[in-house]
Amino acid sequence: MVRVLVGELPSAIGRTVTVKGWVNTLRLQSKVQFVVVRDHTGAVQVTHRRGGEQDALGELLRGLTVESAVVVTGRVVANPVVKLGGLEIVPERVEVVSAAEPGLPIGPETGAEQRLNWRFLDVRRPERRLVFEVQTTVERAMREVAAEQGCTELHTPKLMGTASESGAEVFEVGYFDRKAYLAQSPQFYKQMAIAGGIDRVFEIGPVFRAEPSFTSRHSTEFTGMDVELAWIDGVEDVMSFEERMLRRVLEQVAERHGEEIRQHWGVEVVVPELPFPRLTMAEAVEKLRGAGWDAEGVREDLDPEGERLLGALVAQETGHEFVFVTGFPASVRPFYHLRSAADPTVTDSFDLLWKGVEITTGAQREHRHGQLVAQAREKGMDARPEGPLGRYLDCFRYGMPPHGGFGLGLARVLMLALGLPSIRDAVFLFRGPNRLEP
Repeated sequence: MVRVLVGELPSAIGRTVTVKGWVNTLRLQSKVQFVVVRDHTGAVQVTHRRGGEQDALGELLRGLTVESAVVVTGRVVANPVVKLGGLEIVPERVEVVSAAEPGLPIGPETGAEQRLNWRFLDVRRPERRLVFEVQTTVERAMREVAAEQGCTELHTPKLMGTASESGAEVFEVGYFDRKAYLAQSPQFYKQMAIAGGIDRVFEIGPVFRAEPSFTSRHSTEFTGMDVELAWIDGVEDVMSFEERMLRRVLEQVAERHGEEIRQHWGVEVVVPELPFPRLTMAEAVEKLRGAGWDAEGVREDLDPEGERLLGALVAQETGHEFVFVTGFPASVRPFYHLRSAADPTVTDSFDLLWKGVEITTGAQREHRHGQLVAQAREKGMDARPEGPLGRYLDCFRYGMPPHGGFGLGLARVLMLALGLPSIRDAVFLFRGPNRLEP
């Protein structure tokens, strides 16, 4: 028979159907046997009344183990006593496709590291699988907005001949008779596309960072969502693009998954109002120091404590979960960020904080070749044509339009949207300094 998903069973009452899935729980009594079978759309109770010593089906069920893969054929019966949707299946035939070994290596109380060791079992749980259903919705919404805004989706190389940002944070790999590096960012290639006349660039792809960080929000490999926009009038154009995209993302997540997220994670998905609050770095620092952060007055940049506190202060004052922090000092920003015309010590850049966690760094880029070379040298970088920045700087020699963009970590968005305790739960297979398996 054609497979019927558990989520479709309410429309199949009175019919004989075939359900395929895993054994979720077993309650095998002497007279009645209850087996809960789960697929990716839900769980259903299979109820078998024992028929004595010649009951072959009863004997088969008695030998079942939790997480065995089974095919159940039977009649769907309405039963208001059953908590799982008020229906059950009275089985006619059960096939054990693949029996699970008794004694599972993980359970509901298993710690994070052991769960990661057995990730394929862990994601069978509905709340874990929900993460990837939400991820699908998030990416679909991002692509919708990008397409509506005229973006061209590109796939940039992940093997590079030179380090894209900091040589201390790259993975070096052998590449035939020379060295190569895993890309830390598609930044160089996004700007090359802008120089090539592709006005709006969009990419979702892997990013690699060789940071020995063990925090709940860092990983060595993650999926980045990157945008670059040409012919902008200022950095405000970039922030406006991102806030519209994130609003669409959260609208669709709330509509499609809001109830499940409340049920499994106890989190309410809030669709943000536009525009997001905006604070200059100077305003943010003044507000934070008034609340006791950086009492010595020595910090030029926000640390995680400052980000959390600022997010809480903005939420208290405005009711908003997001805040753009703009106008970072040039001393703490990359050489390619545009300096403010009003104050060259400040960049036309921003960070976006959500619930007190930084999810985005963005900026208007410096598009003038001479100024870019000067800023690179100011940072102590080798800006010679034959140096490591030579090919990057070439893109600015033959007419580069004003442009800007941002990068967004997909896993951080999922972690914050679902209220997950760690980024490890927001990716299928986590990669960190001490984890290369499974």
